[in-house]
Formats: sequence, C-alpha cells, structure tokens
Amino acid sequence: MLTTELQHKIDFKTKPLGALGHLEHLAHRIGMVQNTTSPQLSNPHLVVFAADHGIATAGVSAYPQEVTYQMVMNFLGGGAAINVFCRQHNIEIKIVDAGVNFDFPEGLELIDKKIRKSSRNILEEPAMTSEEYQKALQNGNSVVAEIAETGCNIIGFGEMGIGNTSASSLMMSKLFDIPIASCIGRGTGLNDDQLQNKISILSAAIEQYPGVKTPDEIARTFGGLEIVQMMGAMEEAFRQNMLIMVDGFIATIAVATAWKKNPEILKNCIFCHVSDENAHLQLLDLLGQKALLNLNLRLGEGTGCALAYPLIKSAVNFLNEMSSFEDAHVSNKE
Repeated sequence: MLTTELQHKIDFKTKPLGALGHLEHLAHRIGMVQNTTSPQLSNPHLVVFAADHGIATAGVSAYPQEVTYQMVMNFLGGGAAINVFCRQHNIEIKIVDAGVNFDFPEGLELIDKKIRKSSRNILEEPAMTSEEYQKALQNGNSVVAEIAETGCNIIGFGEMGIGNTSASSLMMSKLFDIPIASCIGRGTGLNDDQLQNKISILSAAIEQYPGVKTPDEIARTFGGLEIVQMMGAMEEAFRQNMLIMVDGFIATIAVATAWKKNPEILKNCIFCHVSDENAHLQLLDLLGQKALLNLNLRLGEGTGCALAYPLIKSAVNFLNEMSSFEDAHVSNKE
C-alpha cells in the first residue's frame, strides 16, 4: 500500500523518527498525489490573475483602482516582488488579465482573458451575470490546460485587484455562515476609520442578498473576476493532478469555494503561508489546514507560493536523495 511504503521510506532515512517535522508530512502528501515513492517537481509555474472590482469605488481600499493596471504593467516589466522571487527559484510566471479596467496595448506578454472591465458593484447588483461567471471559470480552466501541456505538475496562483479582500471577506462570510465583521481585515493597509467604513459597506452589501446560498451563487454574487478565474484554474489543476500551491487569503477563498463543490481538491493543495490578513488563519482552520510559512505577508501576487517553493522542493529532494540507514551503513535505534 502506497501510504505505508511512503511512510516506511520517510521513517528509515538517516535521521531520528519524525525529525524533519512538516517536511515529512509534505513529502508524504506529494508522493500520494503523484502515486509514487519517488515524486518529481516539473516545470513549476505561477499564474497571477488580475481584475478590478466594482465595490472599490465605494472606498473599501486604501489604494485607488488604477493601481491594478499599474501593477500589471509592473509584473510585465519584471519589477514586482513576485517577479523577483520567481526569478530566484526558476518558476515560470504568467500574468492574466481577467477583468482589469484598462485597455492594455498590443504586444505585451499578457494573457488576455478579460471578461469585462471590472466586476459589477455589488452594492447595486451581483458582481457577475451567470454568463460572465461561467465564462470566467472556463477562462481559468483554459489557462491551466495550456500550461499542463508544457509538462508542469506544480502550479501556484496569485492575484492583483484593488478591492479583492472585500470580495473575499464577503465570500467567506456566506460560505461558512460567519458574521461579516470577523471576516474583514485591513487589506492594503486601512487605518481605523477606513476599516470601520469597510465594515459598514460590506455589512450593507451582504444584507442585500439573503437568498444567496450555494458556492457558485456566492462566488458569482460577491466574487471578483480574478477570484473566479483562479477557482476555474484550481479546478483544472486538480483535474490534471497537479500540486496546487495556495497563496494567501484571497487564493484560500478561491480554493475554499472549489472545496465546497468538490472536497477532494484539498488533497492536491499545499497551503504556502498564513497571511497577516485578519481572517486567513481562521479560514485555514475551517479547512483543517496548516500553512508552511508565517512571515506576516499581506501582499498577494502569489508571493507566498514562490517563497514556499524551495521548501516543497526540499521535501521531494530528501525523499529521493537522502540515504536510508541501510544504504549508509548507519546503525538505527534499537
């Protein structure tokens, strides 16, 4: 039985039992996903989905909406944190326009999956129509299906979108039936007054849609175009049996929504870090997951995935390359 074989291989490396801690659990999980005692990581990718949010115009963020397209240009120019970390660890990065409120010039290394310029303002109407929602899921599927053809078997997802912590807080509140106030954080760095304003705006938003119940209804009503495309991408990555590196609060909401539809997806997920966003630890607990890192990050972009990737690689490498007691002629514990 594979789980027993993997555990035996891990336990009989030249180390005290359990001495590599979480790396041992990680190695076991990766072996189970790949159905082998000798797993490999191939052609790692990180995809950043970018889109704007109608609710951003209500003042829920410390930054103006145009920062979304400006940061996309920064990603394309190689100057953002995620670019630095992906270069450092040889991770291929792809940037997707899922719904940025901007007309990008031709000739950029940008994957055009724009559904519309910004989601709708949820204070007035659902974030997406049913057609837009289905198209967003399909667009996410197609991005990953294309990447899978390169032989990639480990993929991380990041996001950029002013207002997307608000969308994520609303989704969390509805998905888990938690009061909205306990799902709200400072996002990009709100002060106390701005935070209170955000709480009152999101409380008003959630009261408008009492009948919204299912994961798809919740994501369509409260989500963002980049969050929904990430959901579709994660679902396709699971179908392709890739390892899925999950970044912070927003990426975890995307996978939590997918999990509500198909609980099996968590088998393939590696939660890379617990962010400084207020509700992220609570959300990980609800999913029964522990993150690899706690660096007080709250940047998004997939930065936690890129930073955790070397640890994931270390888990695979010790499993494949570290000597057993028998190989090394080292005496085991009696």
